[in-house]
Order: sequence, then structure tokens, then C-alpha cells
Amino acid sequence: MATNPSHSANASHAVDPQHESKVPYGVQNAAPKGLEEALPDSVHNTDPTKDNKNISHATGPSKVPGAIQKAAPEGLERALPESIHPTNKFKAI
Repeated sequence: MATNPSHSANASHAVDPQHESKVPYGVQNAAPKGLEEALPDSVHNTDPTKDNKNISHATGPSKVPGAIQKAAPEGLERALPESIHPTNKFKAI
């Protein structure tokens, strides 16, 4: 049986499949590479130049020093109060 190069069984093509992707790991491993790459990088990042590590996720002025913003996991940044470190893209009305 010939193998299809666009389908890699048991291999995710995400930059960080276990921490940054919102797609369940088992689904990533079973999905064809083309399907993974068709998903928005905000959902399932397959582009190493768009790696979310070592970047700040602030959407406005932050009271947290820049080096700490870049080193902190995204979840920690989002857990901080908006008044200290805004990460919400949408302002409450």
C-alpha cells in the first residue's frame, strides 16, 4: 500500500501540539497535514515563525515588566486582572 505524503499518521504538525493547540492531541495525530495547516494559527499553529512562546499577549498597556510578560505562559498572563495586564481583545460595554 502506498503512503500518502499529505497524511502523516501519529504525527502532529503543530509548533507546540500539547500546549498551544486547541485541537485535541489525538485528533492532531490522525489529521492530514493539509487539514492541520488549513486551521487558523490561533487555533492550531503550524507555522514556526508564529510561535506563541516568548511573546507578550497583552492587548494594551501593562504594569507587568516586558521580560516577565514574554517569559510567562499565556494562561498566567490571561489570569491577571485586566487593570494590571490587559489580554482581552474585546472590551466589556
